[in-house]
Amino acid sequence: MIRGFLCVALLSGAAFGQRSDRFEAADIHVSPHSDTAFNLFMRGPQTRASRYEIRTATMVDLISTAYGVDGDKVFGGPNWLEMDRFDVTGKLPAGSTADSKKAMLQTALAERFHLVAHPDSRPMPAYIMTASKHPLLKDADPAAQKGCQGKPRPQGAEPTAPVEVACHGLTAAEIADNLHNMAGGYLRVPVVDSTGLKGTYDFDLKWTSRNQLAAAGADGISVFDAVDKQLGLKLDLQKSPLPVVVVESVDQKPTENDPDIDKILPGVTVPTEFEVADVKPTPADIHDQKFQIQPGGRIDIEGFDLKFIIQQIWQLSDDMIVGAPKWLGEDKISIIAKAPSAALVNGQNGPPVDIDTLIAMIKNLLVERFKLQTHMEERPINAYTLTAVKPKMKPADPNGRIKCEEGPGADQKDVRDTHPILGRLLNCQNMTMARFAEMLQGLASGYIHAPVLDATGLEGSWDFTLAFSTAGQLQGGGGRSGATPATDGVSAASDPNGAVSLPDAVAKQLGLKLEQTKRPVKVLVIDHVEQKPADN
Repeated sequence: MIRGFLCVALLSGAAFGQRSDRFEAADIHVSPHSDTAFNLFMRGPQTRASRYEIRTATMVDLISTAYGVDGDKVFGGPNWLEMDRFDVTGKLPAGSTADSKKAMLQTALAERFHLVAHPDSRPMPAYIMTASKHPLLKDADPAAQKGCQGKPRPQGAEPTAPVEVACHGLTAAEIADNLHNMAGGYLRVPVVDSTGLKGTYDFDLKWTSRNQLAAAGADGISVFDAVDKQLGLKLDLQKSPLPVVVVESVDQKPTENDPDIDKILPGVTVPTEFEVADVKPTPADIHDQKFQIQPGGRIDIEGFDLKFIIQQIWQLSDDMIVGAPKWLGEDKISIIAKAPSAALVNGQNGPPVDIDTLIAMIKNLLVERFKLQTHMEERPINAYTLTAVKPKMKPADPNGRIKCEEGPGADQKDVRDTHPILGRLLNCQNMTMARFAEMLQGLASGYIHAPVLDATGLEGSWDFTLAFSTAGQLQGGGGRSGATPATDGVSAASDPNGAVSLPDAVAKQLGLKLEQTKRPVKVLVIDHVEQKPADN
């Protein structure tokens, strides 16, 4: 397997050093700073109007995209590789393919960041898939279309309802790949086939999503148990040699853009409003709640008050909205809206242009239908301050990678396997307390909506993991569909159901304290809003 990877890497058109393929022009710059959770993750790559776009990507994101490996298989390089973020826009030649786009990104990284990297293999954590003496797979029906298809959930199904898929005509190796792709919440590392099975197979598989396993109780089933009981296969976490990319050197800042890049690579017109939107009071007999942004740019919100919607769209807590009339937090409304077809990236089933454009469209819709007028200003409110009590964190190697990301550390030990009520697990390396405080607003947006002030007085950098329950788990075992309730200004104590709040986790696991104090923070002031939405 490794030998095959090396051959492909050496023979592919622009892999690891060959630069015959390149963007006709490229705009590469450091991403604008933002405290919101939206900008803590790479967005893209996406293609529209002959433009290849990646936003808020770390260098690890860019390398993994260019060379087709997972981010945890990018080794070496300076410690900032997983912290600094960049926007990349390239003008594509006609006839560009998925492979040629990767080659162009490789060339751009080599030319603009002077990236030097090479392929290698290393023992890495992987789930080894083996078969029992009597696997429960069916021989493939040659008439069935090959692949896996998710089964739609019944109307009104509970969030704890199982995920169901039907797969046809897969080899054992393809089963391993599909399991990794379908159940990423459980299978965060690759699945390697070691079954020895030679045929092609059909099967159905049903399991409970990881974030719903605790709420499902005895009715839930993990993907590990589902694969065992329904397919007669086993998944065991071991180490296996896997292909990796090793970074030898890379510059922290890209070379300057062409001074005429705005003319060479002009921007595209993004939509500012939905193609169609239905905004109305939620009927009194409707008690379900939905807050969904669906594929294709469809917005489906039902049963929430306008104040809560504003909280979610502006990423604010309750006390960061000033001047709101009482009805704003009481009257329930429903919104169904669809982005213009021209705004879609990859055809009718593609995502909207990006989350920023979509959020702007929702804001404009509220302005149009409710005559909403607002402004931002600083006012004293309760906001979190991080202090030290009895620190329990491990001093870090200052030369190691700087990162704070979702998931377990290198040992792959995940407390969520035995305590699924702990819906979040942060693995932080080489973190200063100032940087950790700065990142918390984005990392734990369900709890924190204003910048956290570092008052720990701790110098140096630290390694630690932090496991806690989501705000939704804390407030009832699953929260509202598609939404994350805000908790600033309310009790954040842990629940009797075993859920652990963020402040409690910080205190018990890190020996730090998150406490609320009054200090000036930017808030949203409601200048005007009308109770009845304008007619559709």
